[in-house]
Amino acid sequence: MPATLRAISAFVRGLGHVLGGLWTIHRVFPQLSPADRTERVRLWSRQMLAILQVDLHVLGEPPAQGPLLVVCNHISWLDILVLNAAQPTRFVSKADVRGWPVLGALITGAGTLYIERESRRDAMRVVHQMADALRAGDMLSVFPEGTTGDGRELLPFHGNLLQAAIAVNVPVLPVALCFVERDSGQPSDAPTYIGDTTLIASIWRTLKAGNVRAELRYGPPQRAGGMDRRTWAQVLRRDIGAMLN
Repeated sequence: MPATLRAISAFVRGLGHVLGGLWTIHRVFPQLSPADRTERVRLWSRQMLAILQVDLHVLGEPPAQGPLLVVCNHISWLDILVLNAAQPTRFVSKADVRGWPVLGALITGAGTLYIERESRRDAMRVVHQMADALRAGDMLSVFPEGTTGDGRELLPFHGNLLQAAIAVNVPVLPVALCFVERDSGQPSDAPTYIGDTTLIASIWRTLKAGNVRAELRYGPPQRAGGMDRRTWAQVLRRDIGAMLN
């Protein structure tokens, strides 16, 4: 099948899958236990990756339970989907994700915490929300770069949100994510979402590629051990960089 026709077919099926996910969140989730919700999210995410023809290769051990803060580099709108396919968590995301067409409603319904990155006051609000969630035993995921990169070089890590893990004294799990071409193993730019690229353009490019593999590598959990948030952010950036290389 030509790439364009394959992409159109996948887009239609993917849209149906997203709408089905919204129905599940609003109609089914209230009746499920937390464990059953987690399993539904994992299954839904894996099914969506299959529709997008994105393979998933996991190295290391995904976390089994919280409280835990997952820290990952950020490349694409696909990142949340990939992480949830391996081990669902609640995410902390920049506020404009809430306005994404259709996907924004789905991400919001999954319990995402939103932050206005430019507002120091809002960052403190989210840190308090994160600390409460961690105390309750949740697993949270953050992207400390604050925005998407090209997947080849890490942007500076911001340490503000690490304060929640320090305050509650819970471990942080570094995770390295990259996208490669399935056949060659070379880096794939198809899912990247940077610069002037629109969300729709990035989705369409991924659908047309049809040969993307997401590689997710889990490192060992670590605690602050007396480090402040800025020092810890630098350590995590170094460790994730080493896993990517």
